[in-house]
Amino acid sequence: MNIKLKVLSREINRLMWNTDKTISTAESCSSGRLATLLTEYPGSSDFFKGGIVAYADECKEQLLGVSKELIAQKNAVSEDVAREMVRGAIKLFGTDYAVAMTGFAGPGGGTEDEPIGSIWIAVGSADEIITYHQVGNEGREENVINATYKALSMLRNFLNEDLGKE
Repeated sequence: MNIKLKVLSREINRLMWNTDKTISTAESCSSGRLATLLTEYPGSSDFFKGGIVAYADECKEQLLGVSKELIAQKNAVSEDVAREMVRGAIKLFGTDYAVAMTGFAGPGGGTEDEPIGSIWIAVGSADEIITYHQVGNEGREENVINATYKALSMLRNFLNEDLGKE
C-alpha cells in the first residue's frame, strides 16, 4: 500500500482515538479502499463503524437512500450524489462523519460531462459537507489512488477543523 496513504490513515487514527466521534464510508469507484485504510491501525474499531461499497446505482438507492430521480437527472457520478452518499452513510451507520467517492475510474465509462477519470469526493457531517471534483485520466489505478489520497486529506483537514471547535 502507498506510504502516503498509510501516513494519512495514521494521522486520522490519531485524531480520532481520543474522541467519542465515529466515521463511516460510502464508496463506489474506490471499492473499499477508504475503509481498508481507515482500519489499517489497531484501535480503529473505536471510531470506524462501517463502510459500504455501493458500486451499482441500485445499491446507492436502496442502501444509502440516494434518490433514483437524482441519479437519473444528475448521473451517479455527480457532486449531488456524492453528498447524498455521505448523508446516507451517516444515517445507515449512525456516525458523526462520513467520506464518500463516486466516479469513472476507467478504462471504460464516462460521459461528456463526466469523462473517464472524473471522481467526486464528499466528506462531512450532518451539518456540513465539502466536496472535490477530481478530473484527469491517469489510468484506472492512478485515478483511484489519487482520489483516495485526496479523500483522506480532505477527511483529515475536516476533522482537524471540526474537532478543534470542541
